[in-house]
Amino acid sequence: MNTRIANVLFQQLRSYSYKTVKRVTLPPASKLEIPESNGTKNFSLQNELKARIVASGPIPVASYMRHVLTNPSAGYYMTNDDVFGSKGDFITSPEIGQIFGEMVAVWCLNELYKFGGPVPFQLVELGPGRGTMMSDILRVFGSLKATAGLTVHLVEISDHLSKVQADLLCRSSTEHNDKPFYRSGFTGNGIKVHWYRHLEDVPQVFSIVLAHEFFDALPIHKFQKEGDCWKEVLIDIDPHDKKKFRFVVSKSETPMLRLFLNNYPEIATDRNHVEISFESEALIRQIAERFHANGGLGLIVDYGHLGEKNDTFRAFKNHKLHDPLVDPGCADLTADVDFSILNHFCERTSQVFTIGPTTQRSFLEMAGAKDRLEVLLTRAKSEEEKHRLTEGFRMLTEENQMGSRFKFLGLYPSELRQFFTKQD
Repeated sequence: MNTRIANVLFQQLRSYSYKTVKRVTLPPASKLEIPESNGTKNFSLQNELKARIVASGPIPVASYMRHVLTNPSAGYYMTNDDVFGSKGDFITSPEIGQIFGEMVAVWCLNELYKFGGPVPFQLVELGPGRGTMMSDILRVFGSLKATAGLTVHLVEISDHLSKVQADLLCRSSTEHNDKPFYRSGFTGNGIKVHWYRHLEDVPQVFSIVLAHEFFDALPIHKFQKEGDCWKEVLIDIDPHDKKKFRFVVSKSETPMLRLFLNNYPEIATDRNHVEISFESEALIRQIAERFHANGGLGLIVDYGHLGEKNDTFRAFKNHKLHDPLVDPGCADLTADVDFSILNHFCERTSQVFTIGPTTQRSFLEMAGAKDRLEVLLTRAKSEEEKHRLTEGFRMLTEENQMGSRFKFLGLYPSELRQFFTKQD
């Protein structure tokens, strides 16, 4: 790039930060102020974030979040051995008990047959975790002899997690460097499984797209209203303690703030604080185009709200809240999914419509979870197993546990709108 043009672009970019930023020559890494840390991973990640801020000014929350979670060398999801379950930093519904994944499988089959049972078809899961939910789904599909023409496609950016998933789902797996997918294998009953880093690489076939606790990890931009003026919330180095980060607000309109105000004026009118993921919008558009071209349906499951919450950006470590700006890379970063905005994204595509969201309790009950629990209890071989089953079911469905906090949102091609009744 021409040097003069590059300098102009840099000046334009830094003018959006809340303060004037002077371009500097960074000292050697050995002379940078380095925060104390428990490991090399957090040490290097925090140092790199500081260097970025020193070079170009405060960064958006989305940039910080993306870097902390997916940095190839030190990102939380890229290097941690096990972030899920009782030994990790958080636990997900599929890890609590098999009933969750089984009821999702029942929903998938029920909706699939409404489409006439198309063959071939594929299950596509975004961010499959340890593969537990997909394992339960495939077991149900196999038991009901519903695997004819089925292939499985997992979108996973972490090499480590893909290996964990492959160990659970496949007899063996093979890595690839010359194909759209980077790993493949076969399940015990012969179903082909592929791993991809991006949804656009997944084949264009009738798809059931599943996203469980995926959208909450997509980077968000935070905007807040001060008087009559909207500002973007950014992350900067704390001037009082150079080893820490802090939140600041933009001095002037940032590019993403302009995008928000231009594209979503109705949201800006009704609120004083908004968390919005533009990556979520891009992903919804991809799914919508896929359904429009090849048919399909989707299910988004996540903890979230309908637009009534404000600041939900936080971190979890060892199942406890953790300051998201402390030791980046050591804890999971997340933000509640705003389902009202997600619905808005879907409506704007004009290619998909939604049903829901409904609560996890309602979804599981309508799918027959109580009946399934009774069957499992009759088969339990000990009182300890019965206790585990009932406690797991309680955690999944009670209002003060996961029952109301988690929401289910169904996505369908817009051509089928006339055949469905919109539900709250």
